Amino acid sequence: MAINRNVAVVVPVASVLLGALDFVWIKYVPFPFGGLGNSIAVWAVAAFLLTFLSRWTLPVGILGAIVCLVLAVPSYYFAATLIQGDAPASMYNATALLWMGSGVVAGTVFGAAGVLARTGGRLRAAAAAMPGAVLFAEATMQLRRIGDPNYETADTVEYTVVLVPLGVALTVLVSRSWPQRGLALLLALPLTTVGYVLLSLTGFR
Repeated sequence: MAINRNVAVVVPVASVLLGALDFVWIKYVPFPFGGLGNSIAVWAVAAFLLTFLSRWTLPVGILGAIVCLVLAVPSYYFAATLIQGDAPASMYNATALLWMGSGVVAGTVFGAAGVLARTGGRLRAAAAAMPGAVLFAEATMQLRRIGDPNYETADTVEYTVVLVPLGVALTVLVSRSWPQRGLALLLALPLTTVGYVLLSLTGFR
């Protein structure tokens, strides 16, 4: 279909930009905003927005989101090699492979959600709740660190204050009406629980 033809151009460009700009963001943007760069939740949101803003069909959207997240990983580490002299082997070491594996899962789920949030149907509100829910899930993980001597309480609270409003803002922006926004925010609550469990399983804590 004609609407799918640009995927071969958009996805590689998006993956390079996501990976390289993510590294630059982490390196040069101060905390707490800089923490967004080292977040699998943010990468999941990127997959959602990629398919939400495109006009791809569901299968193409899912495939495009997966490829984007997987290719973004070596792009990230390649930027690290160029900018701060990291070893090229970091592009395919165990950590990189773990991120790629997580990218397959996140690309499948959030790529599909982006298409469904745009195309409508009964799942539109639930799909629109997904980016907010995954950010709320990460915020929940942050709050559970309060009292842990391995983490600074002030940093944890500051980062949470960034994540929660960002999740609300995204939910509002990707929904088409205030009733849909309210429903999406309501649905984000149980989805946050699911997201928390899945983020915990990834090992990125």
